[in-house]
Amino acid sequence: MAPARFSPRWIPIGLVSLALAGCGSDAPSAEAPRAVTGPPAPGDTIVEASIGDISGLIPNITSDGASHSVGNLIYDGLVRADRDLSLTGELAESWDISKDERTITFHLKRGVRWHDGAPFTARDVEFTYRYMRDPKTPTAYAEDFLQVASTEVVNPYTFRVRYEKPYAPALLSWALWVLPAHLLEGPWRQGVDLRTTPQNRHPIGTGPFRFQEWKTQEKVVLLASPDHHRGRPYLDRVVLRIIPDSATIFLELKARNVDMAGLTPLQFTRQTDYPAFTRFFEKYRYLSNSYAYLGFNLKDPRFADRAVRRALAHAIDKREIIEGVLLGLAQEAVGPYKPGTWWYTEAVRTLPYDPDRAKELLQEAGWRDRDGDGILDKGGKPFRFTIRTNQGNSVRIQTAEIIQRRLKAVGIDVNIHVVEWAAFINTFIRKRDFEAIILGWGLGLDPDQYEIWHSSKTGPDQLNHISYSNPEVDRLLESGRRTFNQERRKAIYGEFQKVLAEDQPVVFLYVPDALMAVSSRIRGIEPAPAGIAWNFIRWYVPAELQRYTR
Repeated sequence: MAPARFSPRWIPIGLVSLALAGCGSDAPSAEAPRAVTGPPAPGDTIVEASIGDISGLIPNITSDGASHSVGNLIYDGLVRADRDLSLTGELAESWDISKDERTITFHLKRGVRWHDGAPFTARDVEFTYRYMRDPKTPTAYAEDFLQVASTEVVNPYTFRVRYEKPYAPALLSWALWVLPAHLLEGPWRQGVDLRTTPQNRHPIGTGPFRFQEWKTQEKVVLLASPDHHRGRPYLDRVVLRIIPDSATIFLELKARNVDMAGLTPLQFTRQTDYPAFTRFFEKYRYLSNSYAYLGFNLKDPRFADRAVRRALAHAIDKREIIEGVLLGLAQEAVGPYKPGTWWYTEAVRTLPYDPDRAKELLQEAGWRDRDGDGILDKGGKPFRFTIRTNQGNSVRIQTAEIIQRRLKAVGIDVNIHVVEWAAFINTFIRKRDFEAIILGWGLGLDPDQYEIWHSSKTGPDQLNHISYSNPEVDRLLESGRRTFNQERRKAIYGEFQKVLAEDQPVVFLYVPDALMAVSSRIRGIEPAPAGIAWNFIRWYVPAELQRYTR
């Protein structure tokens, strides 16, 4: 479970849980964990479950949640999010912002060392910046660094960055993971793809945990860093078990072979309220910082037609999905933001479930059932397409099935293709090999979503997966990042949400509740606006409840 840093501001979300496993254990204590109290003590292991494997250990060039979750434990950024989602220092002890809001001077912590003992300095920050803006770097997160006009290593512990224009997400962008220049700068300057270097399989960071082992499709093991600059984590070890099936994860959780996992709504509400479970696990529920959507390949002429997209939105009953699949543990999504944030607006036009209106729009777009087989056609071709989604997420699969049934009712034939997570991202999403997808976005601390919606961000390593292009959206996104005035930004992003609501480039489905189960032997968890993992390095197990040895 990664601390709340939200380094890249958006990641595709496809996993039931992001997880960190597989070690020998002593016999479980027969005593109920809640009956035992004790002070924070070092030791023990947390075993976490994940549907999907990580894709690499240089998280700056990955775009999946599992890799970022592990990366947050191995690497640090200059800043991080605190419990209330405010920015605080990490590798930066403090910073100064110029009056014209175009220059940030970071004062770096002294005495920080990489896991191999080399000192951390401003040179590492400068290298990370250069690497991120290199056009050859396969990253979706270059945009923040392309906004920089110049940088300066003032001295080993002072780093200055200047922007040509005010850039509202500037400070947040430096939450990105800082990479070790002493290991990577030489290969990078020689033109080596850093994905082929040892760093991508055996990384060296400055974070609270050190890498020990990665067995592909099996587990990732991390060990506590004894000299982390914010103090040694109490937990000795974090183990991510890759278990590519949510039902198997649940069985492993109930058997106490897993300490922490995400629950499905059915598991949370109906399958965990019995004494043997409540004795050994605590459950947590809070509105997640993410949303799910039905997205279209907008290069497909059928979905390039806004009337068709609006028809599909009218044909889908979101409440049916929320009540029937999520058991009410979600809110309807009306746009790409989480309700409750200062930039969120409810003043948008919604497209309610209305199958009759859906049929009208489809007919106006030229889709009719000309041969009487119940399927609409146009130009001699039936309206038939495939929705792809990821394996292991039963909520997504059930959502696809409901959408399939509702679209059938208006004359559209839908197939469903369920794909293993890594293949889903690398084979289909990156290569734009899909007609429609059910996926989700994890969100961050700033309303800027330039990387997702701007028309310039449609490359294979970029995040505009659906190939969306709208000049008005481009204009709003460009304007929203050029002012620090919150009221002005709120107005701009309110207009942005209204345009998306009218255009329906995707059908925004729901904002789910995060549903987590954590072993009750683990203490120090403090639920907060940032979730439960913001203080992960302070989680501990009382000595008498510790189960695992290193």
